[in-house]
Amino acid sequence: MAVRTFTCPSSLSESLATAGFTMSTTHTNRVNRSEVAAKETSQSFSSEAKDPLGSHTNPKSKPGITFAHQDKLPKLPIPDLRSTCKKYLSALKPLQNPKEHHDTVMAVQEFLKSDGPDLHEKLKKYAVGKANYIEQFWYDSYLNFDNPVVLNLNPFFLLEDDPTPARNNQVNRAASLVVSALSFVRAVRREELPPDNVRGQPLCMYQYSRLFGTARIPTENGCQIGQDPTAKHIVVLCHGQFYWFDVLDDNSDLIMTEKDVALNLSVIVDDASEVPIQEAAKGALGVLSTENRKVWSGLRDVLHREEGSNNSDCLNIVDSALFILCLDYTEPQTGAELCMNMLCGSSKVERGVQVGTCTNRWYDKLQIIVCKNGSAGINFEHTGVDGHTVLRFASDVYTDTILRFARTINGQAPSLWASTSPDPAKRDPDSFGDVQTTPHKLEWDMLPELSTALRFAETRLADLIQQNEFETLDFPHYGKNFITSMGFSPDAFVQMAFQAAYYGLYGRIECVYEPAMTKAFYHGRTEAIRSVTEASVEFVRTFWGENPAAQKVESLRKACQKHSEITKECAKAQGPDRHLYALYCIWQRAIDEEGAEMASSDGMDSTRPSSPMGSEKVNSVIGSPGRSSVISENGSLSGSPPAHPVQHSMPALFADAGWDKLNTTILSTSNCGNPSLRQFGFGPTSGDGFGIGYIIKDGGISICASSKHRQTARFIDALESYFLEIRKLLRQLKRRGTSADKTASRAREAEEKHRPKTTRIKSRGRIILADGKTQSPATESVTESDDDGLGGCTTPPSLDLDAFATMSVPTLPPTPPHSPPSKASILSSPRPRGNVIPPRSCRNVRTVVKRLHPHTFS
Repeated sequence: MAVRTFTCPSSLSESLATAGFTMSTTHTNRVNRSEVAAKETSQSFSSEAKDPLGSHTNPKSKPGITFAHQDKLPKLPIPDLRSTCKKYLSALKPLQNPKEHHDTVMAVQEFLKSDGPDLHEKLKKYAVGKANYIEQFWYDSYLNFDNPVVLNLNPFFLLEDDPTPARNNQVNRAASLVVSALSFVRAVRREELPPDNVRGQPLCMYQYSRLFGTARIPTENGCQIGQDPTAKHIVVLCHGQFYWFDVLDDNSDLIMTEKDVALNLSVIVDDASEVPIQEAAKGALGVLSTENRKVWSGLRDVLHREEGSNNSDCLNIVDSALFILCLDYTEPQTGAELCMNMLCGSSKVERGVQVGTCTNRWYDKLQIIVCKNGSAGINFEHTGVDGHTVLRFASDVYTDTILRFARTINGQAPSLWASTSPDPAKRDPDSFGDVQTTPHKLEWDMLPELSTALRFAETRLADLIQQNEFETLDFPHYGKNFITSMGFSPDAFVQMAFQAAYYGLYGRIECVYEPAMTKAFYHGRTEAIRSVTEASVEFVRTFWGENPAAQKVESLRKACQKHSEITKECAKAQGPDRHLYALYCIWQRAIDEEGAEMASSDGMDSTRPSSPMGSEKVNSVIGSPGRSSVISENGSLSGSPPAHPVQHSMPALFADAGWDKLNTTILSTSNCGNPSLRQFGFGPTSGDGFGIGYIIKDGGISICASSKHRQTARFIDALESYFLEIRKLLRQLKRRGTSADKTASRAREAEEKHRPKTTRIKSRGRIILADGKTQSPATESVTESDDDGLGGCTTPPSLDLDAFATMSVPTLPPTPPHSPPSKASILSSPRPRGNVIPPRSCRNVRTVVKRLHPHTFS
């Protein structure tokens, strides 16, 4: 029987080179690449073509806009070496004592005199013909991470609840999200998705091509990224059991309505619940994706032992799916529980069996997770995509669910998409092509070695979950509006809060990491913002000292200004981290090549990597790669110790203790979100550190903190206390009689300015302030209320992407439907892969196609 094939590329660089819209090396080097050229290309499209929102029928929108400017984007610049070293020293100085810093200065001077210039020239030669100088090294740092990806690499988004009450149950919410997600897939594939931009400057859109139909595939020598660019189906996980059905035709048009999808999901939930949860857990193979990568690679070899076997076909179907939909049976109540559920699932053992939602995941792919009460989130594999890309996906999906509901009220309500799929309910079923809209259950053959591996993987995962804790802060008192009204950058303001709260608890200055987006450049990813500066250290010490309010606020202002300066430099790809990491990789590459030559001469395997380094843990999702990653001969990284070590003198800068200090992140932070998200977060990147995801909204600040039980709740409490205290200080210095509230109406401003002082009639009554407080109009003195000037969201929030400068991606047997897709869930198909699941109404005449190798636990 024909199956849908899923081919892993031999290397990521090969996959990058074959992307449909990626220019060839020769052409890439000839085109005019600049910010101006990219902007002109984007502006050549009419406003109607660039902005489909406004009409659900937009004939002026033309395909091709998504990647139209790609070949005009400037290449990621390689910074000046001396400038990089100067910034490196500036980042380290506040983290070191005088002796440590003196040693680092000496090491940097030695580096500039000896190895540095030579490595810099080699890097420039290496970058010729590459998309950018850091890309392959950056991918390798992720793909050769050998520890489990759960809690170490994959971040999560927690969506706000659907504003339409009918959708706040699991099946309806999930169906709505799936349909909106498929519309996004269609827009990307048809190249109708308007490009991201910051103040009119288009950004690189390459990561969107890596978002769907993609999987992280472990091998014996590190992971690879595999992708099926023609994927048409989704996989649904429910109680650890796997189901799939097709959702798109060959033109990427939707073949199911929201009601059709909801019917299929309802059938799946009913079917999955028939198997006792303790029994289903014994076959929850998704747990294997949480294993050590080399262990998982060996287990995949077991599944693929016989090509065309049931297990091999099932694995191909999962790998090649557009995305995974996880339907959880639990209803997390608190913010911390919700965040944990979206990041790693819950751990709950009953009668010795794991029945938590941690078994209902597949971490090698993009996952949409929906709880029983309709709470939803996204967990994504981070290798090929950054938070900003998945944020756009989440925002557009959330927006589309609202607009589709609006169109049920008013058919002329706008659409987010330039064009939409023909109504599946009105199409001829024969036009769908070879699709299977009936849900099929994948029945794995549970070989003894798989059953044993699954049990051990689950216990290790439960250990990992128990080692981490999560706390959230939904700070409602003020947000971006108030912060900007006081003259501060919101991101810098919150970054100083993290440092002040930590210092208040521990009395120490530690390394802080924040990513800055560099997507203004071709295939740009991120640069590291080093938030700790001499100005920020001065601020936290001033804040916690017995100093006047004016002095504290002034030191805060200077620290925020310095942070903003660094952020702007990093957004221009002028930070020191990526440049130095690339130089380190170039040095290691040269060592590997020399080691390979020596190995060949003495009969050793020339492909074995040679490295003087041990296998320390590489910093995870949000942090920079550590120096333990080394480059093998073919350009891939390896963290394995050498079998035949070769002695080399490490460049002074990398041998200095400062390099390790800067790459040991204690506060790993990332600002990524908008009103469509409730929370965003990730695991800690070091054993004694915190992982802090935050969203700065107009009228509030949302923070999710994780750590390996480092008093996370206490840290969150310290943050809340700091936010309230700094507001108190700002109010003390606020000029009397002025309003800092940018959301205050013009009428109220006029009232404040021109309020008559003696008119008897208009002075009657008490003035009502925020929170029900009152003020007598009889007095002429102005007394500020506790909540005056806090800003807040008084208008529907915008999902504009321009605000994000910092962030921290086998053909199945032909089964054409015999009736419209709205009845697809009761169709049967000849010998499909898995069991055909009919709806509840047909249970009395249920026909199930059994596999030749029945499920061990069925």
